Amino acid sequence: MAAAKCRRILYPRSDENQDQPIAKKGNIIVYTDDGKRFMVPLEYLSRNVFTELLRMAEEEFGLQSHGANTLPCDSTMFEYVVSLVIQDGCPKS
Repeated sequence: MAAAKCRRILYPRSDENQDQPIAKKGNIIVYTDDGKRFMVPLEYLSRNVFTELLRMAEEEFGLQSHGANTLPCDSTMFEYVVSLVIQDGCPKS
């Protein structure tokens, strides 16, 4: 049941909410190279795979103090990364 709850959070939000910059409490909004928007639980950021994605984003885009957090991968690759985190055990929300 908990894994299903995590999967719902990770899918891109609908187009009508694309302009909404605010994430729900305990989450962060990230974008992929192809412009898809994802809301990710903050707990996921402590996982090695997310840490590496953020490091790669810093190398490619630099540190951003304003604007969107863009990851250097497309939405298909990001969904795969999320599936690895879910397989490893969904963190408590």
